[in-house]
Amino acid sequence: MKRTELREHIFKMVFEMEFNAPDEMPGQFGLYFEQLKDAKEKELEYIRTKAGKVAERAEEIDVLLNAHTTGWKTGRMNKVDLAILRLAVYEMKWDEEVPTGVAIDEAVELAKKYSSDEGPAFVNAVLAKLAD
Repeated sequence: MKRTELREHIFKMVFEMEFNAPDEMPGQFGLYFEQLKDAKEKELEYIRTKAGKVAERAEEIDVLLNAHTTGWKTGRMNKVDLAILRLAVYEMKWDEEVPTGVAIDEAVELAKKYSSDEGPAFVNAVLAKLAD
């Protein structure tokens, strides 16, 4: 799998965390991974590990997001945008393998695919503020 495809799966798992209790997530990962028939074990572990790291930092990420948004705190955000932002902020701040520009570009692409018409611009604006 390419990095972009792995990131998309990570985004989906981060999104799913909004709707499931932490103790339910191992089962949710299992169900999700059953659909990825051609994925290698190394890729599944990468998805699981990175999604877990985003979840571990979710509160810290939300503090950063709330500090850099006006009128759109995390509690009011579209859940798709929030999941995209959490993943991107994690990559920007704590994943040394992902350059900031790549994290922003990939987040905008996810928003184009999964969010509303306003989503890509919103995601880009929030991440641009965080990148400064």
